[in-house]
Amino acid sequence: MLEVRKHRKVVSLVLAGAVYLAGAGLGQASTPFRISGAITGFVTDAAGIPQMGASVILFNRQEHQFERALTNDRGAFRFLGLAPDLYSIKVTLAAFVPAIKKGILVQPGMASVLNVNLNTLFSSIQFAYPPIENGSLMSDEWKWVLRSASPTRPVLRFNGDAVARSTTTVASHRAAVFSDTRGVFKLSAGEGSLGSGTGNEADLGTAFALATSLYGNNILQVSGNLGYGSQTGVPTAAFRTSYSRNLGGGSPEVSVTMRQLFLPGRLGAALAGNEGALPMLRTMAASFDDCSELTDELSVQYGFTLNSISFLDHVNYASPYARVTYSLGENGEVAFAYTSGDARPDLAGKGRQDADLQRDLSTLGMFPRISLRQGRPKIQRGENFELAYTRKLGSRIYQVSTYRENVTNAALSIVAPAGMYTGGDILPDLFTGTSTFNAGDYRSTGYTAAVTQNLGEHLTATVMYGSMGALTAANREIVSDSPEELRSMIRAGRRKAATARVTATVPWTGTHLIASYQVTGDRRWASPGHGYSTASVRQMPGLNLYVRQIIPGLGMLPWRIEATADLRNLLAQGYLSLGVAGGQRLLLVETPRSVRGGLSFIF
Repeated sequence: MLEVRKHRKVVSLVLAGAVYLAGAGLGQASTPFRISGAITGFVTDAAGIPQMGASVILFNRQEHQFERALTNDRGAFRFLGLAPDLYSIKVTLAAFVPAIKKGILVQPGMASVLNVNLNTLFSSIQFAYPPIENGSLMSDEWKWVLRSASPTRPVLRFNGDAVARSTTTVASHRAAVFSDTRGVFKLSAGEGSLGSGTGNEADLGTAFALATSLYGNNILQVSGNLGYGSQTGVPTAAFRTSYSRNLGGGSPEVSVTMRQLFLPGRLGAALAGNEGALPMLRTMAASFDDCSELTDELSVQYGFTLNSISFLDHVNYASPYARVTYSLGENGEVAFAYTSGDARPDLAGKGRQDADLQRDLSTLGMFPRISLRQGRPKIQRGENFELAYTRKLGSRIYQVSTYRENVTNAALSIVAPAGMYTGGDILPDLFTGTSTFNAGDYRSTGYTAAVTQNLGEHLTATVMYGSMGALTAANREIVSDSPEELRSMIRAGRRKAATARVTATVPWTGTHLIASYQVTGDRRWASPGHGYSTASVRQMPGLNLYVRQIIPGLGMLPWRIEATADLRNLLAQGYLSLGVAGGQRLLLVETPRSVRGGLSFIF
């Protein structure tokens, strides 16, 4: 009996060793595979008819084109072999409004199936399977499968020939010289220029922006803004060219912007004593912008602009900036931003599918705020340090930020009694019928807290409260015509303000509306608060409305038409009124009331 037990023990040890060696051999012989997912879908019209030949563009997390496909006769498309991440999809077809979907989650071993419905008024993309769950790249069920599976069990396999054919198709597409061409043509008009605390947007009347892809990963954008100056009636123009390339971990962009504006004849009379003289303002800016993901949690966006301004004199300066964002996962994210020189409102992020083209159009007409001091031109510049924390809990987004801001040569619009201020310290405004006054330098600090609530798919409400810097003035009358007296009365203060903001979209008409109103306890101030803010939602004085309406076009036209209206500070709030000897009043204005409308053709 003892010998039988020894024999069984030896046999068990031999079998165990054989199984171990076999397992090791299989482990060494197996080839490594990549865990990936896919995005597939179907494109139909409002009647449910499959649409063949629709262009489906896949964008990565950085909003750069990753792949492109065309739908087949069943309206189907697919992107295979995708690394787990968040992607975006844009579907375009002639005679239909483009459809876009962001935040598409690709999970290992699974396919995200999309139902795309194209319409002439409102197109949509809905998830068929699977939906995004808490922003996780791997579901709990999939993690359980990985934990319980054998190490040598294959999880996911693709047909090698299919992948090779897909890769060949993508490579041949990317070899095209020009692809994914997009454009915007805009006609605009209005009352006054769109002013803000950091610049004046001139209304030149006609603007265009064109973007095209060169060999897939290279983007070339050309834009222009030209027409007749509202105050001069003289031809004025601005042009911008930018080039960017997707390098995987970053997307560097180089751009050059040139502007030329003939100034009102009354400015020539004020400065040179010649009513017929038309002074000219020329600006040129060369910019470099880049963003990089250092780790999965840490990303940085940085760049600089070299500015050269010719107006009575030559002024050159640099405007660097940097923004570092650290993700805390489900606990939100922390961002630190530094800007110097010109403001960078574009750091707030992209809000619409053609945001890059709209950004170019806004940049073209944005002239720096210029004032005079002792007869020499001065450019308003700022230096801003900003720290923000953002967290999303369900359908709410909480954001808290604090900042410190230094502004030099602050330029305010001034409305003074006739003949009160003349000489080298008052500059007739370059865009309106008022004048510009150099208020000097000031420093401000403050904080802002905001809560954004999603009230369904098409309605968002935001409530903000903050304590910010402001420019106030001594409560006494001005007794002389000296600009130094007025400048000595202006000093930095603080104000508290609450802002309500609503963003809504009407699905059946395609109307997009943004409305905001700011309430402040003290009306004796003239400052935008945090003028150089890089936050996604900014406080603006008074009542502000922005409306974008899609206009139904003919089915044969290859573009869509949008009408826009931008109305700022409708109730004319934030005007600092000062008394002048003789019973007259003087107004200092940071953000004048303005009304602007336009018609855009987007293709």
